[in-house]
Amino acid sequence: MADIDASQSSSHSHSSHDGAGNAGAPSSPAGLHDAPFRATDTPGTAGIAGATDAADATNGADTAASRAQGQRDQEPETGITPGGTRGAFRDILSKDHARRGKPPVHVTDLDEDGRIALAKSIGLPKFRVSQLAQHYYAHFETDVENFTDFPAAARAEAHQAFFPDLIDEELVQTADGGTTRKTLWRLFDDARIESVLMKYPSRITLCISSQVGCGMGCPFCATGQLGLTRNLSCGEILEQVRIASKQSEDGVFGEPGRLSNVVFMGMGEPMGNYRSVISAIRQISAQPPHGFGISARNITVSTVGIVPGIRKLIDEHIPVRLAVSLHAPSDELRDRLVPMNKRFNTTQVLDAAHDYFLASHRRVSIEYALMRGINDQPEHARLLARRINHYGDDWAHVNPIPLNPIEGSPWTASKPEDEAEFLDILHRAGITATLRDTRGSDIDGACGQLAARHVADQVMGTAARRAGTDA
Repeated sequence: MADIDASQSSSHSHSSHDGAGNAGAPSSPAGLHDAPFRATDTPGTAGIAGATDAADATNGADTAASRAQGQRDQEPETGITPGGTRGAFRDILSKDHARRGKPPVHVTDLDEDGRIALAKSIGLPKFRVSQLAQHYYAHFETDVENFTDFPAAARAEAHQAFFPDLIDEELVQTADGGTTRKTLWRLFDDARIESVLMKYPSRITLCISSQVGCGMGCPFCATGQLGLTRNLSCGEILEQVRIASKQSEDGVFGEPGRLSNVVFMGMGEPMGNYRSVISAIRQISAQPPHGFGISARNITVSTVGIVPGIRKLIDEHIPVRLAVSLHAPSDELRDRLVPMNKRFNTTQVLDAAHDYFLASHRRVSIEYALMRGINDQPEHARLLARRINHYGDDWAHVNPIPLNPIEGSPWTASKPEDEAEFLDILHRAGITATLRDTRGSDIDGACGQLAARHVADQVMGTAARRAGTDA
């Protein structure tokens, strides 16, 4: 495992003031050296590190798969920084956290050597690996029984070994005249995740999940109320992309199209599942037979502000867009809205985001959910403008987002006139800002609402059964 220490120096110097007129916290606060954020780079284009050695292939398919599984088990990531289970974040882990098994090993979880070893273990020559990969990445196909260019006698075993079922469609909701499709997926362990496929005039965008639940605990977020159950495997992430690609190609929106954009803005904190997310990004952006061929420039990775993860992403040199969920211009307010701010404050987060801009030459998106009377007043807009303009270059694009309220939550959307004034203040300060086009307002649109409803239904069902038993 490679340590990522939050004490890494920035790629340039920052003023000692945070743009709000106050002395900013240093980029490397004392104490973080004792709790480094750990993540592992993923060598190669096609999968996780340390694939099964080909010499062990003769031990059978189970051996190849179990060794690959063992690689993932070496040090599971938790979605929160080390120390979180002992401090302010321990209560936002769900009761099932780290108590579930691992999903079946999928072809996308393996690098090239691991795939070859797996093929040999079931008696297939090396060239069949590329053949299977071409079907998967170029044609979005996993039903080996229909691969007419594949030996019939080997199809069933190859399907089981390379393409185990990872996600099953449980519910689909449509909105916006059929141009938004929100899907609830059931996983091998009966967990639920969501993805949203959206058709725009010039593109088709997929919003995907990276974790089951989320450990960040933001009080206005439906997913945050679920707690973190577990990370998704690379295969579980990429299956969301493959199925959406196939649906787009088959004309789910009325005519054949191509999935062009992928955003990691669904359930979970992508930086908390770094290994799987970075492997998925490489496979989304690589050309077939190594990936789906979606440009890295059309991939967005959102984070609540895990600073070591942002700095690790800088070192990847992949031109994805970074989106930072800021939601507040001051530490005092953000401490209430985003609990992780108590570990990485606004100055550290903005410093790291600006460094990403300097390294990638890609403007950073600042996500800002507008909440009535909480963070949507003129003083908040003016402070946000000062914080961003502090860096002196056109480095950020602000996306004020009308809040999609969750049922029973005290957090509500801003008034339209307050949204307009907020945007106007940013524009007059010279900041590029666009009010986010919200989708799915007439369904369970906020991320995590479908999964939260499923959990609630389970609880109610259990309560009803108990009541019936007691009666």
